Amino acid sequence: MRISISLGVALFATAAAFAQVPDQPAPAAPAAPATSTPAASSESGSTTGGSTSGSAENLPSINPSSELLTWNGKSWNINDNRVFQARFEKYLNAPEETSQEDLQYQQLLKAIMEKLAPSSATTQSVDDAFRLLPKASRFDIDANLCNGIADAVYAAWRSNNNSARLVQANASLEQERRANEWNAKMASESSAMGLTTAPRNKDAAAEWAKERQMRRDMEMQPYTTRLTEVLAAIKANQAKKELSELQTKVEFQALIMQLFLQRRFQHVVIATRFYRAVFADGDTSLKVGSDAKDLFAKTSGVPPTVGTLDAMANEAMRDAREGVQAYEFLVAKNELQSATKRLAEAFTIGEYMPELRTLPREKKRLALDFSQKSYQLISALEVKDYALAEKLVNDLQPIAKDFDASKPLAAIETARTVSAMHLAKARNAAVSGDKDTLEKELKEATEIWPRNPALAQVSGRIFSEADVQQKALSDMDQLLAQHNYRQIFDDKVRFIAASALYPDRQEKLKKVLDDMETIEGAIIRATEIAKHGDSAGAWENIERVFQEFPQDNKLNQVRANLTTEAAEFVRTLRTAQSLEEKGQVGASLAWYLKAQKLYPATEFGKAGIDRLVKQVLPEQ
Repeated sequence: MRISISLGVALFATAAAFAQVPDQPAPAAPAAPATSTPAASSESGSTTGGSTSGSAENLPSINPSSELLTWNGKSWNINDNRVFQARFEKYLNAPEETSQEDLQYQQLLKAIMEKLAPSSATTQSVDDAFRLLPKASRFDIDANLCNGIADAVYAAWRSNNNSARLVQANASLEQERRANEWNAKMASESSAMGLTTAPRNKDAAAEWAKERQMRRDMEMQPYTTRLTEVLAAIKANQAKKELSELQTKVEFQALIMQLFLQRRFQHVVIATRFYRAVFADGDTSLKVGSDAKDLFAKTSGVPPTVGTLDAMANEAMRDAREGVQAYEFLVAKNELQSATKRLAEAFTIGEYMPELRTLPREKKRLALDFSQKSYQLISALEVKDYALAEKLVNDLQPIAKDFDASKPLAAIETARTVSAMHLAKARNAAVSGDKDTLEKELKEATEIWPRNPALAQVSGRIFSEADVQQKALSDMDQLLAQHNYRQIFDDKVRFIAASALYPDRQEKLKKVLDDMETIEGAIIRATEIAKHGDSAGAWENIERVFQEFPQDNKLNQVRANLTTEAAEFVRTLRTAQSLEEKGQVGASLAWYLKAQKLYPATEFGKAGIDRLVKQVLPEQ
């Protein structure tokens, strides 16, 4: 049960925090297997989209052995996610929350939970806990969540008062109903007793019976009419009472669900205890949709109830505390790789728990240093910068004795060996005058390890007595003069070898290759982002690079395609920028806000809004 509840909490927390299209990293080098780091490369599942609210196979599921979350046909590592990395690094750099104000806030939450505990809950203690909620809401870290709980409790109490008044009204109506029944009965009997016998004449007897029935109906009509009205009022009051109580329960449960998905587990426990105190009928089942019920049942293994949320919140708090304790122990043992994973897991579940918020920044930065170097190592292997990768491996091994360097070292040594083999074949081809083989082997060696120091040395000796070098240098100079950097990049193997003995040309070539790698990287990232349907994000990614390199034809083509795909967002953003250049602050701000509404994650729109807000409200 504990394992299933922990997985359920992790799944709900991850689904709420990272409900987005999974990130996809750049393709890794064939000869560079993935490193064993806390942020292993994301694995992508099926690219076929699906609805998140359909059959059971579309519901989120987590694989605890691989830390992969599968949702809507896609899979990704919960620790290797753009949003997660940003939030986690922000947390690792944030100061610990150990001020007097933070301690007072936690003491208030603890006092509220103790007053609401089943062993000590009384009418007086519930009232005392309710009075503490507004005090807790005054703290910035609370984000007015306690006020939200107080509002829900107050609304429930008001609903209960209305229900009591409806019960009293029904009692009065029931008394009136009995009186009207009695009056109708008496009217019927008195009407029968006051009449004489019927005449013997058949026609006269019929007329006599008709008058008798009419007089009886007229005497009983006021009572029967009022009786019908009273019965209708009783039914209406019963329906109002049931509907009012159900609506209040649904709203209260929605608040508890929201707090749970926000991972505010202390507030979840407070809210569930208030719920039990307010609604004493014992009905704690959640009035949620079928998809949410399936999600609860599949992740926690128990039916969805208020008690389920309470149990999962308590388990999450325990799990977060245990994760922090494990982190501190592993740090003391100099096992930073495992320690960073444990802290990331605890952060995913209990980001707002006091055990995580009070962890000293000096201890957190140990994990930050390891994480940053790990991410750099992955990037270095992906772009085949094995010299930098070797340096990072040497940096990681002393600070984390549990770091597994076998995979990155194997990739580095394999690249070094294979590159050396191609360089040896290139030397033999140069001696024999086989130009085609020479160019082929140099190209292979460059693709395996573009910045191999031995590549410049070998190619320099090979071209020292050949006209090929001078021709390549001449072509490179001509292309530089024409600003045709794309052609230089496409034929980089020849130019790298040709400029080996000319430091000035090497610097120019290095600048061109670095710029083109930036452009190519941007195109790859934009293409991957666009595959997941985020055309606006892909366009912004390309636009930033385009502003620096507007002359690249391939970049221009990709930008044009993405501009068409995100036409409305681009048009809105450009209108805002045009109005800003004309000094029309109000209109420009409105268009920037519209752009942000179309694409909430826009960085251009946010920057424009910030600039205009500073103009409208300059600092005093």
